[in-house]
Amino acid sequence: MTARRWLFPLLMALPLAALTGCASNTPAPERYTLPAVEVAAAGGAEAAHELRLAPPRLAHYLDVEGIVMQVDDITLVEAKGYQWAEALSAQLQRGLRDRLAARLPDTRVVLERPGQAEGDSLRLALEIDRFQGRHDGLAVIGGRWRLEDADGSLLAMEGLAAEVALAADGYPALVRALGQGWDRVADELAAAIRRSRRQQ
Repeated sequence: MTARRWLFPLLMALPLAALTGCASNTPAPERYTLPAVEVAAAGGAEAAHELRLAPPRLAHYLDVEGIVMQVDDITLVEAKGYQWAEALSAQLQRGLRDRLAARLPDTRVVLERPGQAEGDSLRLALEIDRFQGRHDGLAVIGGRWRLEDADGSLLAMEGLAAEVALAADGYPALVRALGQGWDRVADELAAAIRRSRRQQ
């Protein structure tokens, strides 16, 4: 599948959505969620560790309803007819919780809430500045993560990056590829958390 062949149907939808926006019978946008993962049974009250997962901080251009396409080296476009079914930050946080729980069976992974007491758990925070389709037929994810101890001291901080080739044309394939990329991010983070525990 060439990049041109993959990108063409996505780009054609953008002006079409703009033209139909003036009509009174504008079709509802297609809405997507990231692929779910099976929730691990382990990691309950008997877990040896706890990890608080902060809501990911998204770059401003990603904190939108439409799925973002990078159409060349510098141009980003938010799709109007192809949107996230709920806020992307919430999907990423919940999806990462389930992925990490499956990879760290001795750990209770909990979503951090505003005003929540810190307790004795580690804290994982992410900044995401790429979560989009790209003109060469790849789904790309990028950003940084930091792991803190219960006192807020920095234990580790690194960049993150993942690229996944789309299996087919269109937005459903893009969303599935982004989900696979998020799986790879979870693999990287789980390994980093295990390393950090061995060093403590």
